Amino acid sequence: MTHLPPDTTGLLHSSPEADGEETLRRGTALVDPLLREAVGRLHPSMATVCRYHLGWDTPAASALPVRTGKRVRAALALLSVRSVGAPEQLAGVAGTAVELVHQLSLLHDDIMDGDAERRGKAAAWARFGTGAAVLAGDALIVQAVRTVVRAQAPGAQAATEDLVVTVEAMVDGQAEDLALEQADLREISADRYMSMAGGKTGALFGCAAALGAVLCQAPEPTVRALRSAGRDLGTAFQILDDVLGLWGDPALTGKPVGGDLRRGKKTLPLILAARSDTTAGRQLAALVNRSPLPAHRLRDVMRLLADTGAREYAEAIAARHMASALTALDEAEVAEDVRTQWHALISCLSGRSS
Repeated sequence: MTHLPPDTTGLLHSSPEADGEETLRRGTALVDPLLREAVGRLHPSMATVCRYHLGWDTPAASALPVRTGKRVRAALALLSVRSVGAPEQLAGVAGTAVELVHQLSLLHDDIMDGDAERRGKAAAWARFGTGAAVLAGDALIVQAVRTVVRAQAPGAQAATEDLVVTVEAMVDGQAEDLALEQADLREISADRYMSMAGGKTGALFGCAAALGAVLCQAPEPTVRALRSAGRDLGTAFQILDDVLGLWGDPALTGKPVGGDLRRGKKTLPLILAARSDTTAGRQLAALVNRSPLPAHRLRDVMRLLADTGAREYAEAIAARHMASALTALDEAEVAEDVRTQWHALISCLSGRSS
């Protein structure tokens, strides 16, 4: 049976949200030193882009509170090794690899989406140029594979293959996300969206939740169950990200109001509204399909979304995926204390505001 590190045992009787935040902090503490080592191995020009993107060149960066959405993949890697009783250093390896892949995806996503800002400052491509941001992302994926290949763990080869398959799924998911932008909103099914989200976001969450177990050669049924839990959690995370993109506080999310709408993103609330077979849904579909959406129509779209109840429906679907994640943990036969930590992290993520 695994145990919480000495510096966290005092939180065992605190709130689930506090326990979840502690798991996020512990995952971050394990991963950040290795992440800095990986960035330090890059060409100086690429390292500069990555340090800027990661916020390390900001003097007050170390004093900033941990955002709920920050390093969640590292936290999943931590729970992965705790779920199978493996050493925490494997969580550092697994968490660093998936975090490097995640940061690669953010660098490239900003370019594909044309987002000139991230977290309240210029995106890396806007600051250093598209070429530099693309190359920095490429450099990070190399470091992600290097981190796993050179891991001192019996399952390093299997983990490397796992990471490659995960990146393939992410690329397919991102390709589908771009394809949805060009599709008629009224013809997109919720199932098609779920498939996209399962690849774009769910795949890396699933990898994070399983990779530590793979590194220590845990039984395949356990790995499969942990991966399933992570994938469901990642799908829920993407849905809630869609919700925050529409109704979140820009000061917390770091995203401009209506950015997804103006860009033509086909997020789940929009899809649910358009398929609601209501007058409001039909009016919304007609508006959103006129890309780009004029800024003065944002208020109309938000009113129509409210009339269809799309936000509540999307949040209910996210809640079902989180419940499925917990069900998968039963199959993994996770120890009770670790299962409590899983519950706490999921509770923390379900109430995220950034």
